[in-house]
This record gives sequence, structure tokens and C-alpha cells, in this order.
Amino acid sequence: MDQKKIDNIVKALLDTYQADSGINFIDTKNLPLRDRILEILDLLMEVVFPGYKGTKEVTSSNVSFIIGDILCRVYDQLAEQIERALIHLCRMKDCDSCGCHDMAHRVAEYLLTQLPAIRKILKTDIQAAFDGDPAASSFEEIVLSYPGLRAIATHRIAHELYLKDIPLIPRIMSERAHHETGIDIHPGARIGERFFIDHGTGIVIGETAIIGKNVKIYQGVTLGALAPAAGQSLRGVKRHPTIEDDVTIYAAATILGNVTIGKGATISGNVWIKESIPPGVTVSMTSPELLYSQHNKKDKTK
Repeated sequence: MDQKKIDNIVKALLDTYQADSGINFIDTKNLPLRDRILEILDLLMEVVFPGYKGTKEVTSSNVSFIIGDILCRVYDQLAEQIERALIHLCRMKDCDSCGCHDMAHRVAEYLLTQLPAIRKILKTDIQAAFDGDPAASSFEEIVLSYPGLRAIATHRIAHELYLKDIPLIPRIMSERAHHETGIDIHPGARIGERFFIDHGTGIVIGETAIIGKNVKIYQGVTLGALAPAAGQSLRGVKRHPTIEDDVTIYAAATILGNVTIGKGATISGNVWIKESIPPGVTVSMTSPELLYSQHNKKDKTK
């Protein structure tokens, strides 16, 4: 291709950049860096599950030094990325950004102080997986290989940043887990202890979903929102289901809207629910009519 054709393509592309908002990143140096955030997430996973990544040999004699070093690195790097995200938000809202530096450091410190509590609740998630899956041979197998635990561990970290109204970063974290596991949990979802995702692929949990304690969800489940009517805005409105304690939701069930699934209910596979379900109820489809046909065997003696 000659230079003139290249120049023409460049000009055509530059024309499309004019008046863009949000789909090009020219002159937006304050945006958080996606790769840096994912590095921070990996460091946090190393704190939550020491030795998980295997980059350093962790022993009882050196663990305090390794964890302390990681926390110092995370604090500095996370504060920088949070500040970038806050400055970007201030630019979008055309407000004063002079307080972003101090707020970023406060939020970074807050997240680190929450790590012991995050570990505590993740232990209940691991126990729920072990109790709920007869194929699980050990806690180590669950931590190292179960996509559901990877997704929920990421969520429990991202959710703390979401609670502090940090833009961009929680979603970047949750979408990394989505990419790796096929499990899409919005960082705004509120999820109680002993949460078990079995298999997991195709699960979607929306922003305003609330999930109680000891809930078990199988692959392909959607806790979603109904599409808004023409002219209707659902932004900032409770629009996803509430799942009370001790509920089991089987594969490919779809639950939509601001409905409540009562405590101890069982939702069978493939059902479509748009209304609240009382506690202790089992919801299932009627048995489909099965058709059987006999395959005729060819006469091999001819």
C-alpha cells in the first residue's frame, strides 16, 4: 500500500475521532491502567491465598515479610490507580479534583483493612464448595482449580471498591474474572457467606442482585433485569432479584426483575421466573413429552 493511501485512511480515521466521548482515549492521561489493575488483583489474590500464584516460596518463617511487602506494593499502586479513576470521574462531571489524591489513599487503605474479613468469608465459600460438590477432594483443589471460587474471590475484592464509589476499577476486575471463568458478577451485587457456584459457565448476576447465605447456583443461571419500557430509566433502581438464604438454583434458570426468591426455595433448571416465590417452594417445569423412535438395524447378511 502506498503512502497516499495510508494518509487517506489516517485522515478518515481522524475524522471519526472528532467529538468522540468514551471510545477513544486521546488526551486522557488520568485514566487507570488496565494491566496495572490486573497486576494489583493478582497481588491481592496472593495475600488472600498465600502461595497461590507460586511466584515465591511462602513458608511459616517468611510469610510475614512476603505479605508485608505485597501490601506495601498494593497500597502505593492501588492508590495511584484509584486517583486516576477519581480524576477521570471529576473530569466527566466537570468538578474540582483537588481531593482525589487524599481520597484515593483512604480507599486503598480501607481495602487493605478489609482483607482479613474477605479471607474469613471466602473460607465459608470454600467450605460450601467442599460440602456441596462430592467431586471435590480437598480445599486446595477448590482454591487452585474451581472457576466459581475465582469469580467470587474477585467479586469480594471488587465489591469493596464499588461500595466506595470508585469508578472503572471494580468493573475491570470483575470483567477479568468473567473473561477467565465465563461467570459474570457485577461488582455491585451483594452476596452473603457460603456462596457456592457449581460449574459456573454462563452465570450472570446483575448489579442490584442481593444473595443471602448458603445459596447454591449452577451453570447458566441468570439473575437479571427486565428490559426497560420505552422512555423508562432503571439506572439506580433495584432491578435484579433478591435470593434469600438456603436457596438452590439449578442450571439455566432465568430470574428477572426486582423479585424475591424465598428462603429455602428450590428453582429447577430451565425455568423462567418474573414473580416472587414464597419460602420453601420448589418451582419446576412440567415434564416435557418425550418421543421415542426405534432405529431399524440394517440386515448385514445380505
